[in-house]
Amino acid sequence: MSNKKRIVIIDGNSLVNRAYYAIQRPMITSDGLYTQGIYGFLSMLGKIRTDYEPTHMLVAFDRKAPTFRHLEYEEYKAGRKKMPLELAMQLPVLKEVLAAMGIFMYEIDGFEADDIIGTTAKMAEEADIPAFIITGDKDALQLATDKTSVIITKKGISEFKLYDDAAMMEEYGFDHIQFIDYKALRGDPSDNIPGIPGVGEKTAVKLIQEYGSLEKLIAGSDSIKNEKLRAKVQDNAQSAMMSKRLATIVTTVPVDYTIEDTVIRPEDTDKLIDLYKRLEFKTYLSKLLKKGGSGTAEKAPASDVQREITIPDVIVISDRTEAKAVLEMAFARGEVTLDIVCDDSHTRTPMASCLEILTGGVCYAVDCIELPDVLRET
Repeated sequence: MSNKKRIVIIDGNSLVNRAYYAIQRPMITSDGLYTQGIYGFLSMLGKIRTDYEPTHMLVAFDRKAPTFRHLEYEEYKAGRKKMPLELAMQLPVLKEVLAAMGIFMYEIDGFEADDIIGTTAKMAEEADIPAFIITGDKDALQLATDKTSVIITKKGISEFKLYDDAAMMEEYGFDHIQFIDYKALRGDPSDNIPGIPGVGEKTAVKLIQEYGSLEKLIAGSDSIKNEKLRAKVQDNAQSAMMSKRLATIVTTVPVDYTIEDTVIRPEDTDKLIDLYKRLEFKTYLSKLLKKGGSGTAEKAPASDVQREITIPDVIVISDRTEAKAVLEMAFARGEVTLDIVCDDSHTRTPMASCLEILTGGVCYAVDCIELPDVLRET
């Protein structure tokens, strides 16, 4: 990429949740702090920074305080599981790490992270700065334009899918603004947005493509040929309009920062070293020390290891997702040796290529030695 300005806007809660559940075996420090959410988040952050080379960055977080959506609809997000304590304890430390990395963060009462993201994306567009939104929540697709790309996290912590205006048209047959109407029709169980009962994904797509918007659908509902569907739309018009308001991301949040406040600042290396020692992230610490921190050793002490990661002697892996999770955990411990035995379909595959296949295209640096089944991390 060129040296042109670009901003990455991250849904902090979404990414740390993805990271926490993707690394299924607990990572716990000697002080009892769970860390796999932070570790996975930093892994994704590293990939994002490599892929998109941002000059600006913002990580948005939700707050516990109710938002304007809760005030309009008391049942908004009702029934959603609370964040596990093991993950909640990681958020303050993650924010310390991001601050030390020079990354701007923001949260505000009355609004969700999505609204901060939407507002920042609009600010970037007005400043003619390309924006890349990173989230696991497809609500953000309504923000995809020719200037703003939405990157949706998929399986594990290394797969992403990019949406812009063209991708929206290709997948859904309508634009990013109409995505709001689509959500208003089909509802959203994860947010407890009611929509119109009985209207699923296919019907919602068909209605939006035919009528263009929820308002036009309601106004022209007498023309709906299917009698049952017509009754559903007419009987639930008010619910659908409320659902549209709930589903609409606000792009005018009264934030107290400018786009230039999101410029990535120089990292506080000494602070990061202290944090990585506290988190017992031996791999990240070693990389940081090599970059020239004020640490006194080039390698972390032997005690700086995730003590609670226990990996059995033999693991049978059936797919890439399992392989990626196991390898992430193994490499989190520092230097490891892996003996990989593949089935007949892999007997003629060089071992480095085999590892790349198993990890879904993310190939770790390896030394291939004479024994055909052995890989060793460099």
